[in-house]
Amino acid sequence: QVQPVESGGGLVQAGGSLRLSCAASGRTFTTSNMGWYRQAPGKEREFVARITWSGGSTYYAGSVKGRVTISRDNAKNTVYLQMNSLKPEDTAIYYCNEVEITGRQYWGQGTQVTVSS
Repeated sequence: QVQPVESGGGLVQAGGSLRLSCAASGRTFTTSNMGWYRQAPGKEREFVARITWSGGSTYYAGSVKGRVTISRDNAKNTVYLQMNSLKPEDTAIYYCNEVEITGRQYWGQGTQVTVSS
């Protein structure tokens, strides 16, 4: 199993948008639930969004609901996080999480998102 690899982070002004991508291992991706988490400086890692293996169900943290959309492309072994109306409090390292059908999970190295006011 290879770790997921995140990309797409960067610096954006408040109110702007970013789309994060996570490229995962092809061997188990189509049967894995995928998620995004984030960790701000001095804070614990927190849940952002999750999508089931089929893409049929999605879940969001209250703090991002309505501003963030998680999606996946099983043909590309990639999960996305579209973030709109970004706020300074969204500043964090964003991590991709893959949970195999066995329950084993993998974390990416993270991608930095910085929202300036």
